[in-house]
Amino acid sequence: MTIKIGDRIPNITIAIMAADGPAELTTDEIFADKKVVLFALPGAYTPTCSTAHLPGYVVHHDALVEKGVDAIACLSVNDAFVMAAWGEAQNVDKNILMLADGSGAFTEAVGLELDLTARHMGVRSQRYAMIVDDGVVTQLNVEQGANFEVSNAETILRLL
Repeated sequence: MTIKIGDRIPNITIAIMAADGPAELTTDEIFADKKVVLFALPGAYTPTCSTAHLPGYVVHHDALVEKGVDAIACLSVNDAFVMAAWGEAQNVDKNILMLADGSGAFTEAVGLELDLTARHMGVRSQRYAMIVDDGVVTQLNVEQGANFEVSNAETILRLL
């Protein structure tokens, strides 16, 4: 079942890249007592993800923070090494938390999987963005098909 507005984010362990290598972080640690914009995408280094989705959040970071956002997180079904390298290539600095959902546990728990096995990419995440306030989803924008219209930073900024 797909997560919906009013639902609590499930407590799942996700990987991030720390100074000394991959580290674990729980979603409770990410979302508790904070307003977080989480956006997810099918894959690091893929075309729309690299040319528009992640860069939009990099560009609009300050405006999102001015609207009361405590953290911005990017999630993909990739490993922590890939997410860290992609974040570095995209100049996210410390502004965006690059979350590695390598096994797809979070993606499956929120019901937002995207089966791309026919394209040799395995099961990935759908493209979406959500606003989460103290662990509760207050806004959820899931793209339909290959569209990129409702999960971009500009749309989320208008919703805050």
